[in-house]
Amino acid sequence: MNTATAPALTVLALLFAALATVAIGVYGVRLARTTSDFLVASRSVGPRWNAAAISGEYLSAASFLGVAGLIAKYGADALWYPVGFTAGYLGLLLFVAAPLRRSGAYTVPDFAEFRLGSLRLRRLAAVVVVLVCGVYLIPQFQGAGLTLHILLNVPKWVGAVAVGAIIIANVAGGGMRSITLVQAFQYWLKLTAVAIPALVLLGHFLAEDRELGTPAPPVVAERTTVDVSTGVVVQVSAPQQVSITGTLDDRTVDGPVLLTPGAHELAAGTELTLEAGSTVPVVAGAPTDGAAWLAPGGGFGGTHPTYQVYSLIIATFLGTMGLPHVLVRFYTNPDGRAARTTALAVIGLVGVFYLFPILLGVFARLYVPQLLITGTSDAAVVLLPGSVLAGLPGQLLAALAAAGAIAAFLSTSSGLLVSIAGVLSTDMLRGRIRDFRAAAVFAGAVPLGVSIMVVSLDLSRTVALAFSVAASTLCPLLVLGIWWRGLTAKGAATGLIVGGLAAGGATAVSVTGGISDELADGWLAAVLGYPAALSVPLAFASMVLVSVLTRGQSARTIGRIFVRMHAPERLGMGADRERAIGLSR
Repeated sequence: MNTATAPALTVLALLFAALATVAIGVYGVRLARTTSDFLVASRSVGPRWNAAAISGEYLSAASFLGVAGLIAKYGADALWYPVGFTAGYLGLLLFVAAPLRRSGAYTVPDFAEFRLGSLRLRRLAAVVVVLVCGVYLIPQFQGAGLTLHILLNVPKWVGAVAVGAIIIANVAGGGMRSITLVQAFQYWLKLTAVAIPALVLLGHFLAEDRELGTPAPPVVAERTTVDVSTGVVVQVSAPQQVSITGTLDDRTVDGPVLLTPGAHELAAGTELTLEAGSTVPVVAGAPTDGAAWLAPGGGFGGTHPTYQVYSLIIATFLGTMGLPHVLVRFYTNPDGRAARTTALAVIGLVGVFYLFPILLGVFARLYVPQLLITGTSDAAVVLLPGSVLAGLPGQLLAALAAAGAIAAFLSTSSGLLVSIAGVLSTDMLRGRIRDFRAAAVFAGAVPLGVSIMVVSLDLSRTVALAFSVAASTLCPLLVLGIWWRGLTAKGAATGLIVGGLAAGGATAVSVTGGISDELADGWLAAVLGYPAALSVPLAFASMVLVSVLTRGQSARTIGRIFVRMHAPERLGMGADRERAIGLSR
């Protein structure tokens, strides 16, 4: 393999993705004239274009990289990630999309005030939106840093800063009008970048006639050296001779070592060499052989696997209905019918996309099992093609995958930043274009700084925590606000606080690495890592209970609001809320 050519092709692919994003964004800036352009693209985006933009925004680094990495490590149970990410849109289609658009709101906090008539609730919802989007932004920046570190051997902060600078410039320059064009382009780039390598590797796999699900552990076909870029605990099922340079179990090692059965800690910067045919140690808690990997029920490491899986299902199925950067997209549709059509199209686009990361996860387990040691299995998508196919074909596929990875970071980060900037500019500032731009710079800089300092987790694991927060806060607010007349402002506020504290607290502990070794395998660790199974019912119950005990709006007011949300547009019952929130400027 020509090692000089591979980085050159990868650099060209990364530059293409970045420059195309900037160029399309600059074109979009020319179209952005009013505050409505910056917030909701003046509600002029058609269903097909919007569906591509939503898909480009929704399919984040967790989808492009994280799903394949988790499937490579955990096998059948990790399939709930793509299933949940896709199925969440079905709930959005059935229960939220059209009524939310008919409300005429510009943001989720604006909807909260429209539905319940409380300025305090609006401000509380604004805080929740910033929390959810901030939690979601952090892994995007971390993933960008990790990916460029692996591909180009630059410090991790370089990739995070590069992605942050591009999205802040695009969003501050043209807001929603600008990123709509960018995200639609990025969906098709990501689909191409994941589909072509997956299909080529599928042909390679079929030609080899290899089997899945054998009771044997993963092995390397040739002498392999692994750089452990992130500290990780691995497990060994049988005594094994390896060569290690670095830190093993808190002691410095340089040379051959006999790994005894059990768990061993490899510090960041450690280099491990496996001879051809050697068994690959896997991350602690992951299946150790093909048969266990292919069978469901093992969870995602640690004890209580059944709880983990069901909690993940709740988070991903319901979290989509509470993601601000997804919800704001439906405000850009001309009407409720277009919003529903958009949601239906997104299900198809997202469903097609997820077929390919699943395949790449399977092939990563077979062809690059050494990634199971590093703690950075998220890199499987970009490293897999060059590891399987020699010469120029592998290099081209690897470069294409790298371009798709950067597009994933850029597209989702842009949508999240628009959501935060929109809320800050309309709820904390005066709602002018200059306020939106200032909010975009601030809202991008803070998560960028946090991403460089906090512990790095698997992308999909971190994003699942953001889904848990959304499912525990904004999802109950929207579902009950749209479909239950009895919801009151005090009940909604209580649910937001209870759900936010439960899921947000668990997320903070998990992201900062606050779980001690003594608690790592108990119920507390399971709940902190996967809080949705408790926090979501708690949020819904508290909203309902407090609403029943408190007084809400008059029956006439509620009736008028419900007619506006649920009556067909042709009856002329709805109107946008520009004047209500001062967006006519």
